[in-house]
Amino acid sequence: MNDMIIGVDLAKSIFRIHGALIATGEIQFKKKLTREQFRVSMSKLASSDVIFAACGSANYWAGQMEAMGHQAKLIARQFFRPFVKHHKKNDAADADAIIIAARQPEMRFVTPKTVDQQARAALFRGRERLIRQRTEDVNALRAIL
Repeated sequence: MNDMIIGVDLAKSIFRIHGALIATGEIQFKKKLTREQFRVSMSKLASSDVIFAACGSANYWAGQMEAMGHQAKLIARQFFRPFVKHHKKNDAADADAIIIAARQPEMRFVTPKTVDQQARAALFRGRERLIRQRTEDVNALRAIL
């Protein structure tokens, strides 16, 4: 049974993770970890709800957590921003806010994308970029003529 909720604020090299009990919201731990330390630390923890701020690498890490037996969810920044204490922008405040927001009964989460969905999205963005560049080239040639 998942009795722990873990809020994770992903960054470039150092991640902030805060763990709290689901029932009470009481903070159990606060950690500042590198990527490899994060992976090792999470593999040692019992199955928990892991909530990530939805960002570029969140889908990758959600997949990694699900492979370790955790239940991963993503939360959009606009949903946890109102819960940031002291209105300071730092990783620790964001990790706390993620936990508080995730415990709200009406909270909506973003479904993590599969690797297949991410690959299709990358192809779609590349195709859109090529179409935009072709249109620019045609318009530039038309202007010259």
